[in-house]
Amino acid sequence: MSRRTRFSQAAVAVSVIALAAVGCGKSSTDSSGGGSDKSSSGYSGKGIGLAYDIGGKGDQSFNDAAFAGFQKAEAEFKIGGRDIEPQDGESDADKVQRLEQLAKSGYNPVIGVGFVYAPAIKEVAAKYPKVTFGIIDDEQDKAANIADLVFHEEQSSYLAGVAAAKATKKNHIGFIGGVDIPLIHKFEAGFDQGAKSVNPKIKIESQYLTQTPQEGGFASPDKGKDAAAGQIEKGADVLYHAAGLSGQGVISQAAAKKVWAIGVDSDQYAQSSLAKYKDWILGSALKNVGGAVYDLAKSVVDGKPLNGVVRGDLKSGGVGFADTNPKYKAMPDVVAAVDKAKQDIIAGTVTVKTTP
Repeated sequence: MSRRTRFSQAAVAVSVIALAAVGCGKSSTDSSGGGSDKSSSGYSGKGIGLAYDIGGKGDQSFNDAAFAGFQKAEAEFKIGGRDIEPQDGESDADKVQRLEQLAKSGYNPVIGVGFVYAPAIKEVAAKYPKVTFGIIDDEQDKAANIADLVFHEEQSSYLAGVAAAKATKKNHIGFIGGVDIPLIHKFEAGFDQGAKSVNPKIKIESQYLTQTPQEGGFASPDKGKDAAAGQIEKGADVLYHAAGLSGQGVISQAAAKKVWAIGVDSDQYAQSSLAKYKDWILGSALKNVGGAVYDLAKSVVDGKPLNGVVRGDLKSGGVGFADTNPKYKAMPDVVAAVDKAKQDIIAGTVTVKTTP
C-alpha cells in the first residue's frame, strides 16, 4: 500500500555552482561519501542518483532546485551522489540507459527530474525492485519502489497572480509558459484565477513558447526574451513565466524594459546568474523540488523509503511565494493581499483551478 506524506516545511536553499565542462549525457558530479550516518542507519547504497530534465543544471530554476536537495542530502547523510545531464534531442531509450547506469552502479534512490522520465522510470524500476525511484512532476507510474513527487503548482501560481494584479500600474499582465502541456496549464490557471480575484477585468496576455519539450520551450532563453518583448509591447507591465531555462530570457527582457518579472520554482531573485536583473524580479512562485529530493533520499537512508504519490502544497510548504526582494516587502498592500490569499487557500475557502 502506498504511503503518502507531506514535504518538509523547510525550504531548501538553492546553491548555484558554475557548470563544469561536461559532455552530453555525462555525469557532472560523482562524489563518494561515507561515515557514521550511513553505517548506523544500515544504508548500503552508493548514494543518491539524479538525472536532470531538459535544460540541465544551471537553469536557475527547476533543475537547480533539484540539485540543491541533492547537495543537502549528500552533506547531511554523508552519502555519495552522482548527477547526470540530459542530451539534446534524446530519446526515451537514452533516459532508460541513464537511469539503468545509476541503478546498476548502486545509487539509491534514483530520481528523474521531470515528467519526461515517466516511461523510463516505469521500465527501469521493474528491473531493479530493490532500488527506490523518484519522478518529479508525474504520477502515472505506480509501483512499490516508485515515489511520484508532485506539487500543487496552481496554488503558488495563484499567489503570483495576486501579486501581479496588485503590482501592475496598467491592469495588464502576462503569462509565458514553456510548453503547451497540462502541467504548465496548472501554472496559467492559478495565475489567471489569482489575478482575477483582485481585478476581474484585468487584461492577461498568455503565450506558450512551443508545443512540445523537444522544440526547446524549456531550454531557449531567446524564445522567452522574444515572447516577453511582445507582451511588453502590448502593454503588460508584470510578466510571470513557467518556462524553465527559457525564463531567463523573460526576466532579462523585463528588466531591460523596467517592468516586473515573477520567477518560478526557485527564488530567482536570489540566483547569482540573475543578479543584474534582480531589482525587477518581484517574487517567485516556489516549488520545493529540492525538499522533495531531500525527503526521498532521507526516507531511503532511514530504511523507510517513500512510495506512491507524495504531493506538496501550500499547507505543507511544498509550494509558496518568495518575498526576498526588499522592493516587494516595501509594498504592504501587495504583501497583505498575497498573505491573505495564502491563508484562504490553506483554509479551504479558496479552491484553485488546475485548467485555464
